[in-house]
Parts: sequence; C-alpha cells; structure tokens
Amino acid sequence: MFIISIVGARPQFIKAAAMSRAIAEHNKKSTGHPIVEKIVHTGQHYDENMSKLFFDEIGIPKPDINLEVGSGSHAFQTAEIMKRFEPVVLDFKPDYVLVVGDVNSTIACGLVAVKLGVKLVLEALTELCRKKSTVC
Repeated sequence: MFIISIVGARPQFIKAAAMSRAIAEHNKKSTGHPIVEKIVHTGQHYDENMSKLFFDEIGIPKPDINLEVGSGSHAFQTAEIMKRFEPVVLDFKPDYVLVVGDVNSTIACGLVAVKLGVKLVLEALTELCRKKSTVC
C-alpha cells in the first residue's frame, strides 16, 4: 500500500507524527504488507525554523517533497497547493492520500486526490464522528 501524507500547518505536523509512527509500527510487525509513506509538505507554514522545529522535535520523518507554496490569501494558497500537488499525484500514483485537520492544505490536496480518482483518508472526519458518536 502506498500513501502520500500531507503536512503544511502546525496542527497537521502533530497529527502526522502520530500517523507516521503508527505506519512504522505496522511495518515492523507486518509479514509482507508494508505501508510505503511519502510525506509532502505543502509549505503552507513556510517559516523554515517553525517547520524544522516540528520535524526535529516531534519526530516526523523529513518530507520527501516540499511544494514551497508560502503565504497568500486562502484562495491563492489553496490554488497554488492544488497546482503543485497534482503532478506529484500523477507521478507517484498513490493508493491513498492522507490529509489531517481543516486547513488550506487539507482541502487543496483532498480535492486533487478525489478529482484524480485516488482514495482519500480524511482524519478530521473520523475525529468528528468520534466526538459526535455518529456513524459516518
């Protein structure tokens, strides 16, 4: 199974660290079905010191790709992320795209994945369902 995990803003870094650790743990125990993860940093929070701090301090594997989007309005950031992420999906052909939270990176990469027919894993939805005790 091949997953592209998306990070770009502070809440995503924290959740992505837990997801990456779970994938690594799965792969240690797996007897033939490893999960391959590539991490894409959208650059939504583009400050090098802030990003580096998250990767170093909470143990997220370094991103395989940085889209380096930077700052701008919500519309600008979302559009730039979509334009830069689409070729990544087309080149790597993942089985899943994993997005967490509810930031510009989430909506942009989620929309690209769905429009290209790639299965989307949206962590925020599962969290919402747990909080509301409903079936989604």
